[in-house]
Amino acid sequence: MNKLQIIAKNIGILLLSQIITLILGFLYIIYIARYLGTSGFGILSFALAFTGIFVILVDLGLNMLTVREVSRDKSLAGKYLGNTITLKIILALFTLSLIFLVVNIVKYPQETVNVVYLIGFSLIFGSFSGIFNSIFQAYEKMEYQSYGQIINSFLMFAGVLIAIYLGLDLYAFASIYFIVSIIVLIYSFVICSWKFVLPKIEIDLNFWKLIILEALPFGLTSIFVLIYYYIDTVMISIIIPNFNAIIGWYSAAYRIVMPLSFIPAIFFSSVFPVMANFYGTSEQSLNFAFEKSIKYMVIFGIPIATLITILANKIILLIYGESYFPSVIALQILIWTVPLIFIDSAFAYLFSSMNKQVTVAKIMAIVALFNILLNIILIPIYSYIGASFVTLASDLITLPLMMFVLSKTQFKVPFKILKDVTKVFIASIIMLIPLIILNDLNIFIIILISSLVYVATFLSLKGLDDEDIKIIKNIIPKKYKNH
Repeated sequence: MNKLQIIAKNIGILLLSQIITLILGFLYIIYIARYLGTSGFGILSFALAFTGIFVILVDLGLNMLTVREVSRDKSLAGKYLGNTITLKIILALFTLSLIFLVVNIVKYPQETVNVVYLIGFSLIFGSFSGIFNSIFQAYEKMEYQSYGQIINSFLMFAGVLIAIYLGLDLYAFASIYFIVSIIVLIYSFVICSWKFVLPKIEIDLNFWKLIILEALPFGLTSIFVLIYYYIDTVMISIIIPNFNAIIGWYSAAYRIVMPLSFIPAIFFSSVFPVMANFYGTSEQSLNFAFEKSIKYMVIFGIPIATLITILANKIILLIYGESYFPSVIALQILIWTVPLIFIDSAFAYLFSSMNKQVTVAKIMAIVALFNILLNIILIPIYSYIGASFVTLASDLITLPLMMFVLSKTQFKVPFKILKDVTKVFIASIIMLIPLIILNDLNIFIIILISSLVYVATFLSLKGLDDEDIKIIKNIIPKKYKNH
């Protein structure tokens, strides 16, 4: 099996698991939002955003560093795993203390505080599962990560149904996150021990110093990314009185947009180990992978944003009901972060494969500061709508910063892709015709027909060139080519 086939296999496995995960996640979020109402859903969403900002401190980039280094040298798996687990235990205790301190200083209602504690523990356990997923990625065995995601989603779905059937309260739903995270952690530990390497606690202080210095830029990047994705929710809770319903509306839109990041997440979790290997061995191959990555991200990102912008009204009413109708405008704004995130991901992973994670961290620091300052100005005036514009504006300034940095390296901004971007825009505009004409039909029929129109138009414009076709042919195993 060649590299392209391995990448395709891993993308396929992760895609299948993400589809299952998204369907189950889609369903249990609907049930939670409708059952708890805007206020209860707002509290739960706030807890996830608040603790999400802090829990990244448990990782500090160690997971991504492990993927990069172990993919280059599998003999390092045990050393990275043992030392990283020990480090994470220390970081987890520090993070829990910090969450406890901040949530009590701000003096949130006790119900909110208790939910924050439960969600905080669940995300910390999830961070420990992440280190095992790093080993799976480094060995390019994504199926084990996929099984964990499916187990997580299935148990969440089942737990939510049981809680609703029994008529349980908000604490029960927060507890589901906690219990499921423990089960998934046990699964990840068992698989890693059985299939790859048995985790052993190691304390190598010199190695700790080395990996912390190497991983910290990854960690800082993640912190800054989470700040500008989650800080708006936290700031709404601080700036606006009686914030629960408002956060519920905002989070309802966010819950539709954020899962779409699974597309670049799947793609680059499979491609990143290969890109890391290309750096230093074949810069031409690395540049080729980068250019094609951008093209494929554009092909998916722009039509998704177009579809959801037009169908936002139907989507919100279908998923959440009329009480969440104020979420429509937030969704129409936030959805345009999707193509920008897709493209930014290609740049970020290229820089990381080149050992330029410090550069990515600096860019995200600038964006996070911009996000916070603009939120301070707009949230008091425009509430959650202002927060939506700030998120979009943050992504808009990220791309030119990435392009500027790339222009200073041996790689150049692939402006030749503008021809492909133009074809994507044309196909997306033509896709609007059935979207508008068929507006009264079932939303799923509209999406299906519009998607087929987009694909047919894009192909008729020769959006896939000879290189793309060659890649597709190389992905297909020989035994299928002969039939």
